[in-house]
Amino acid sequence: MTTLADPVPGGRPGDVDRAVERAAELTGRGVRGIVLAYVDTAGVGRVKTIPTARLADAAAWGVGMSPVFDTFLADDSIVTTDVLGSPDGDLRLYPDLDRLVELAGQPGWAWAPVDRITQEGEPHPGCSRTFLRRVVADAEARLGLTFRAAVEIEWAVGLDTAPEGAFVPAVSGPAYSATRQVELGDCAADLLAALAAQGVDVDQLHPEYAAGQFEVSVGALDPVAAADRSVLVRQTVRAVARRHGLRVSFAPAVLAGGVGNGGHLHLSCWRAGTNLHAGGEGRYGMTADAESFAAGVLARLPALTAVTAPSPASYLRLRPAQWAGVFTCWGRETREAALRLVTGTVGRRERDANLEVKPVDLAANPYLALGCVIAAGLDGLAAAAPLPEEITGDPARFDAEEAAVRGVRRLPTTLTAAVAAFRADPVLRAALGPVLADAVTAVRLGEARAVEGLDDAQVAAAYRWRY
Repeated sequence: MTTLADPVPGGRPGDVDRAVERAAELTGRGVRGIVLAYVDTAGVGRVKTIPTARLADAAAWGVGMSPVFDTFLADDSIVTTDVLGSPDGDLRLYPDLDRLVELAGQPGWAWAPVDRITQEGEPHPGCSRTFLRRVVADAEARLGLTFRAAVEIEWAVGLDTAPEGAFVPAVSGPAYSATRQVELGDCAADLLAALAAQGVDVDQLHPEYAAGQFEVSVGALDPVAAADRSVLVRQTVRAVARRHGLRVSFAPAVLAGGVGNGGHLHLSCWRAGTNLHAGGEGRYGMTADAESFAAGVLARLPALTAVTAPSPASYLRLRPAQWAGVFTCWGRETREAALRLVTGTVGRRERDANLEVKPVDLAANPYLALGCVIAAGLDGLAAAAPLPEEITGDPARFDAEEAAVRGVRRLPTTLTAAVAAFRADPVLRAALGPVLADAVTAVRLGEARAVEGLDDAQVAAAYRWRY
């Protein structure tokens, strides 16, 4: 369960007492510090840490941090908007006590996501977690809709002994192979143990396609909790790997020219406890609302890529024939389509059916990505948008004329093109609000400028260890 109320100065009712109890419990277990975590506009996880004894004070009055981080680039340089990017001002970071967890992969530490409010006690308009929470709360209040979501996590495991800045795969076996599982079996077992101790239910953990690549799939939660879990899982993967003398990268493209790391979003819409993607009269059991929701996401995919694929390195991954979903089409279990309908197997469809949004990587801020995808889907639902025909097979086989007839378009091939689509999209900008929308634009254009003149290998190297 995720706290849905905004923080307030002095603490929400009961928060301070809970924080006192949790701090005493954690101290008794040897936890000395708490990581207060959020994700900036560039998708980089930022933190402040406090002694465990200060948890109650943080729950009441927050912890200070500058709003300038909303316009940090991945390389820590700073861009500006009309209201963000200056050295002025301060924000308060408030931990969500419902999501506070002891870190099994980092003994002595606990972790909590934060919401950010101003010194005047108002929600910070640049807080992506607050944005997602409000999108979700509004959908439930107006439409009776709730959501279940999960983020896939892919990463590449490298040797910590590699030359500075280089990536040397820690395993050499074939894709999906038993060889890789054996080579990193001890590390993987420790990772499963750490995730289980932290309450993260794991569906699968397996070797993936690219050099040194692995993937973990986790259980679905409400969207805010799912985004929190995505951040927590990455913290845990990194920490466990370091304890084994390994280094991990979640970057979209660790090496140029190969398959990159994805962060596919899985999302299902529910009303009154019923999954709208199963048991309906539409295609593959979708209800009319589920089809329109999918149509809304599909229609806004070009603009969404500025949020879901936010790095110049993202466009080294978003290429045909790499199962990255670079064409605006949908299909049942079609892994080359940008929107994959996952029906699940017979007997479990009412629980498991969902949409997978594929042109997403882990440079994306998960709160922004989920919030914008939901906003796009809700716009389609409100308009009763028709879902176009399904595409099977590889959409790259269509010539230009047939693709146009079928409504199959290539997603933006550069970050600059994605930003242009985003700036022209009134639905996403309105959902984000002017402060967040302008921050997204400024940061993306700043990232594009930062790599001007670099070749693919240099772009991959520039972001390799930023994520």
